[in-house]
Amino acid sequence: MAAESRTALVAGDTSRTDAVAGLAVGIAAVVFATAAAAMFGVVSLTDTVLGIDVLVVLGGLLVALGVAVIAFGVGSRLGYVETQPRPSAGLVAGIAFTVIWFVTGGLVASQTLGLGTVGWLLVAVGVGAVAFAVTTLTREDIGSTLPAGAITLLAGVVFLLGVIDASWAWNLQWEQKASFTAAVVIPGLTLFCALVSGWASAKAYGGFGARGRHAGAYLLIYLNALAIIAVLFGLVAFTAFKGFPGLARGFEVGLGVGPTTTIAFFLHLPFVDVAPGFSFSFDWPFYLPFAMNGVGLLNDFNGVLPAIVGTVWLVVGASLFAIPLGVGAAVFLTEYAERGRFTQVVEIATNGLWSTPSIVFGLFGFAFLVPRFGGNKSLLAGMLTLGFMLLPLVLITSREAMLAVPDEYRDASAALGVSQWQTIKSVVIPASIPGIVTGVILGVGRIAGETAPLLLTMAGGTFVPGGQTVDVIGGFAFQATPPFVTNPELLQATSALPYQLWALIAAGVGVSSNVGDGEAFKWATALILLVVVLGFYAIGIAMRQYFRRKINA
Repeated sequence: MAAESRTALVAGDTSRTDAVAGLAVGIAAVVFATAAAAMFGVVSLTDTVLGIDVLVVLGGLLVALGVAVIAFGVGSRLGYVETQPRPSAGLVAGIAFTVIWFVTGGLVASQTLGLGTVGWLLVAVGVGAVAFAVTTLTREDIGSTLPAGAITLLAGVVFLLGVIDASWAWNLQWEQKASFTAAVVIPGLTLFCALVSGWASAKAYGGFGARGRHAGAYLLIYLNALAIIAVLFGLVAFTAFKGFPGLARGFEVGLGVGPTTTIAFFLHLPFVDVAPGFSFSFDWPFYLPFAMNGVGLLNDFNGVLPAIVGTVWLVVGASLFAIPLGVGAAVFLTEYAERGRFTQVVEIATNGLWSTPSIVFGLFGFAFLVPRFGGNKSLLAGMLTLGFMLLPLVLITSREAMLAVPDEYRDASAALGVSQWQTIKSVVIPASIPGIVTGVILGVGRIAGETAPLLLTMAGGTFVPGGQTVDVIGGFAFQATPPFVTNPELLQATSALPYQLWALIAAGVGVSSNVGDGEAFKWATALILLVVVLGFYAIGIAMRQYFRRKINA
């Protein structure tokens, strides 16, 4: 009975301990999310929450988090909390907290106490040495929680006392005028404290030791991953919010009523035309002028259709040029060439090409390709330039995907008497298609938004007169004399979304009076570019999933 009572008591203590540590981890996550929202302007430092200033809320949460972290560490050291700490928090933690407290001590000594260079340096060194000693010379429970909780508690007190408020600014005494403002410092400092204290709280939740260190590492990884995802969605949402008014200008949805009248709903237009009738006729259900019009004097609403078409043809042409060459080179290097110095040199060269700045590819296209196509900028020159940019990544990812195919597949095919080429065509390439498609997705995402190469090789004007789009398919003509096939459409300059967006930003003005606000036109162009790039991503991901299911079937 005594053993059962003791086991129940320990279980109860453990659950309460886990609850306290879990609460600290939860507070750290809330502080992190709030600070991230303040960093990106979703929440203003001058706003209120239930009548309380956001800055006061942040300060209170930081104080509570710091006290909880310190209390947990002290409770573990005094035996009130059952943990399994190591003798020391480790050298890495000691160096990290030394740097943190060195900077903190130096800033407080120089900016708050007004000490000179020698004075604040001595204070910073002393504070950093104390932090290093506490972290490395004490048990892990104290070494992990006390420095982290103290820095968090200090930041919370600074916010609550108004030492740093919403109007605070630190003007740097440099030749170039620069300053740190509260809009950046407060969210940044809060994010940092949330990460540090969240790490310490997660270690405490794991009972310190190996399990605690794993928990702390996982928390940092999860928070950073969530932050990256939040930034991604925030970027897309912000672009959509800014670009939708310009994109929806003149947007029309309706059904035909009778032979000539229309019931329609207009966004950003001052009228709604409703006409009665008894017979219904169905027509194209919507009309989006911004995405379906070019720029012309006769258009009621100008748009970017020529730039959209130009961007699509750029990506298609670059892919048709780079994918066969890249996959073919990968097949030769993987299946035919002996692995030695030659393949190492090729690998180094392709990695170097992929990391080459895009403007260098643009200069190459301008100096090498443009003169060979009549000396004028053209769609074909832009396609080939972007194709050369895409080629290294296709080669790298295709080669890695083929190397990942198990040799047992090749051996089994050879044992059946199948030739090497048949093995490559029927076994190796189908098994590596998902990896190849992944590389193509990454490459297309890069080239679809490139601007520098287009400035030098393809773009002729920001807006196509009359709003005409390039007709690549209809431009092909066959003749009996060399070169037998001609296409003037490929040899003329056209526009593309990245170039048009750059031109709008550089000009700083709208297109014409019927475009409306130039700022809305720019953001709508950015939104269209984002949609086009994400569309290419979606197509690539769908293809990858299709081939994966086909392989696993």
